[in-house]
Amino acid sequence: MLRIQYKVLERPMSQLTHGTLLTDEDHLDPAEPDVISKKHHIALTRIQKLICKRMLESKLTKPCFYLEAKADITELMAMRPKLRKAFGARITTNAFYIHALALAARQYPLTVGSLDGDWVRIAERLNVGFAVNAPQGLVVPVVKDADKKSLPEIASEESLLTDKARDNKLTLQEIEGETIALSNLGAYGTDSFIGIVPPPTSTIISVGNVIHTIVPWRGEVTERKIVSVTVAADRRVVDEIYAARFLAYIKERLQDPRREIQSAE
Repeated sequence: MLRIQYKVLERPMSQLTHGTLLTDEDHLDPAEPDVISKKHHIALTRIQKLICKRMLESKLTKPCFYLEAKADITELMAMRPKLRKAFGARITTNAFYIHALALAARQYPLTVGSLDGDWVRIAERLNVGFAVNAPQGLVVPVVKDADKKSLPEIASEESLLTDKARDNKLTLQEIEGETIALSNLGAYGTDSFIGIVPPPTSTIISVGNVIHTIVPWRGEVTERKIVSVTVAADRRVVDEIYAARFLAYIKERLQDPRREIQSAE
């Protein structure tokens, strides 16, 4: 009889998507530790160790709650080519998310607050950290003072930081100072998800894939482009009503890209 067990191969983490079947001859008996060799273990990189430490710290110390909204970004997606021509720069959806998040956090400053004894300390700067999947692991470059920058400025900086992250050329200054976080897995086909609040922050926004959805629209049934936006927040700093209003503000900005353009001019 063939016994089946999954075997982890010594490959980069990005390649570990499937197991490999083991036969009786390859079976590792837990009672015989001597047969376990290095090829059955994967050494964590420095970045992976840091992520493990920070995410565990967050889960153990931050009592978070989670909310989700659906944003219709049909107009936003349609206007991107026009914006590229008007501003002379490529405006990614991620740039829109960073811009909307920054403006929402300016309206709802507790989202960039942190617990300091019996006080909530509001961050002096609104710095948006956004996750980038780089060859060396997940890295989080930071757009500093994002609430004071126009959409084209954010788009240019987001593109530059993303390229530097993937080339492993980010400086310490470009990855520190995060006061609120954004994670976007839309490019990987994930419809929706909930991010883990990074230890320096109290709030993270997570964005999923753009889904073509049949919905009622102005008396007709039509196809619209809908995206899931979720917020995870530290309940000690932000309550549910406050977070709901914050999330609704982001949704409104994304659904009315003309406001984004006006604030970018």
